[in-house]
Amino acid sequence: MSGFLDQILSASPWIVYVTVAALVFAEDALFVGFVLPGETAAVLGGVSASRGHVDLVAMCGLVVLAAIIGDSVGYEVGHHFGPRILQVRPLRRHQTRLADAQTFLAERGGSAVFLGRFIAFFRAVMPALAGISHMPYRRFLTFNAAGGFVWGIAFVCLGYFAGNSYARIEKAVGRDVALAILTLALVGFIVWRIRRSRSERDPETSAPDDTDN
Repeated sequence: MSGFLDQILSASPWIVYVTVAALVFAEDALFVGFVLPGETAAVLGGVSASRGHVDLVAMCGLVVLAAIIGDSVGYEVGHHFGPRILQVRPLRRHQTRLADAQTFLAERGGSAVFLGRFIAFFRAVMPALAGISHMPYRRFLTFNAAGGFVWGIAFVCLGYFAGNSYARIEKAVGRDVALAILTLALVGFIVWRIRRSRSERDPETSAPDDTDN
């Protein structure tokens, strides 16, 4: 992770723009989110902006656009290929979570598209599930665009502010230690997001037992 982070931070602006946009796009269009969550790429784009390698506004706009287009491609994949797309290898081991996502979509409709943008697994599969369920594309696009806008700006700005901390740490303790600290911070944030999403999906696991004695 630190090696990849170092390469992003020191790359030329066009490489940073293309890499971040490609990862955000591919997360939903090609299910790459199972390997590297798009939010990680967005955060790294913000870190790069904080170091002056790229423009913050341009990075925010690019991430938002990549998120919306990637979701739209995922929607079309689900719409054209139907339920059989759920049998691709990356998804075979997640049938229970897929069922949860389908139930969430059936119950919440467009709101699920918006809210799913903020949960890593749902973000990777929700566009395809919306296409499979034949949700009208205009309705999907409305909630997709809203979610992509809020999510993209939030995570790029998160990386931007984390990057300012990175610069101060680097000056005080050196580059290698700063990279290690920022990497741990990003990993900790991702773990927190995963645990939070799991607790939101399975509230009954933490609820007290109300059965009578």
